Amino acid sequence: MGLMTSYRKPRVFVDADALFAGVASPSENGASLVTLRLAEITLIDALTSRQVIVEAERNLTEKLPHKLPEFRLIVSRCLQVVPNPQPDELIPYKGAADTKDLPILIAAVREHCPYLITFNIKHFQPGHETVKVLRPGDFVLAIRDKLSHLML
Repeated sequence: MGLMTSYRKPRVFVDADALFAGVASPSENGASLVTLRLAEITLIDALTSRQVIVEAERNLTEKLPHKLPEFRLIVSRCLQVVPNPQPDELIPYKGAADTKDLPILIAAVREHCPYLITFNIKHFQPGHETVKVLRPGDFVLAIRDKLSHLML
């Protein structure tokens, strides 16, 4: 047998705080930016929702307005932006996450993203069985672990 023939890429959903951290990072080695770069070089598919884009852009406007051009470039190169869930889509999942974060969790579920990348783990509890909520650093460590076990 040759190389793996499956070309399915891992799908990750990026929350606003991880997106903000990736853009604001003073280092190219920060886990949030590394996650976004993995998407940019097509190793993963990174998705987010309009809600996340609006929140991250608002926070950057308030705190780091000079980073807005970089933010827009990163979004265009690294992220697939999906629509927010409709209110009726949230009803069956009430209580799965904090009220303001529930649309983000449900967008990850709807888009078949097995990973949600955020610093606010507790906001997404108890969560959903199809989505593992991870901090950016834990996600990067998991990727490194997988890469270290590759046998070509």
